[in-house]
Amino acid sequence: MRNQGPRDEDLMPPSTGRPSAGTIVADGLTAEPAAVPEVFRSNFERISANVQRVIRGKPDAIGLALLCLLCDGHLLIEDVPGVGKTSLAKALAASIAAPFGRIQFTPDVLPSDVIGVNVWDERERAFDFRPGALFASIVLVDEINRASPKTQAALLEAMEERQVTTDRTTRSLGRPFMVIATQNPIEHEGTYPLPESQLDRFLMRISIGYPDPEAAMEVLDLHDGTTEISLSPVITASEVLAMARTVAEVHVAPALRRYIVAVADASRQRGTITLGISPRATLDLQRVAQARAVAGGRNYVVPDDVKAVADPVLGHRIRLSADAQLQGLTPHTALREVFDSVTVPSSAR
Repeated sequence: MRNQGPRDEDLMPPSTGRPSAGTIVADGLTAEPAAVPEVFRSNFERISANVQRVIRGKPDAIGLALLCLLCDGHLLIEDVPGVGKTSLAKALAASIAAPFGRIQFTPDVLPSDVIGVNVWDERERAFDFRPGALFASIVLVDEINRASPKTQAALLEAMEERQVTTDRTTRSLGRPFMVIATQNPIEHEGTYPLPESQLDRFLMRISIGYPDPEAAMEVLDLHDGTTEISLSPVITASEVLAMARTVAEVHVAPALRRYIVAVADASRQRGTITLGISPRATLDLQRVAQARAVAGGRNYVVPDDVKAVADPVLGHRIRLSADAQLQGLTPHTALREVFDSVTVPSSAR
């Protein structure tokens, strides 16, 4: 049966009966893999609760942003103005005690404004490097589609390789490092659409959406026009790095890997999709599914983890045919059809 999934015992990592070599050590905290999910889950919930003090009524968007950070990825937030895109980025940085940088993209922004520039120092008789806004842990790139393609391209090396190159000198960026870019999906005048190569660098694309009436009332109560919520860090940057290492240790059964590959292959065979799921996208899908699993208290992935993160991880990477778009097909609908066409493994061995 297509909808009959594997049993949890089929998905769990094999037991060896002895301590694993993959012990996590961070800030004096030691935990064997069996205990790691609880450590991870506790920290995950603390960060989420802290951010929710600012972003009310949007736990799903906050959770996805956290998964993106802990998967060492970058986030594209596509939404209308005023729904909290900037506040989400600032709250996330404040919650993990990480340096925050912001770049307001406009057509006259230059690549040197983003990555930095060498300035001649008369006293030292040498060039002095002045780092750009990218030299931070959480970098907000506001209205990314308003900058020229040349400036947009300046982000590619930083996002992919965590380094920047100026005047043939390469400088590494610190960890954690996450770019949170925003764009308005409605206003197109004076914008430069992101090419596929740039979109593919973003691990996820999400939207925040308008708050429901109850959450909107809470926002009015909290923000009276004169006060601003100040957040204190709840974990350290080194703990964030330890959580990121934990994600890589989450078990993915061979049959689930075959399932992810089958989904990617099915996307390339459908006539309604002209650009299917790439190998990089399959790696990202597996990684985010691992993070979702451990955030839920498991050290193994189940098919629901893969399905739950498919839209934010894959939706911006596929391209629909012109006929499909004329028929009103959306990436969400196309992905749902792809997943429906692939049989969920009945055994994960």
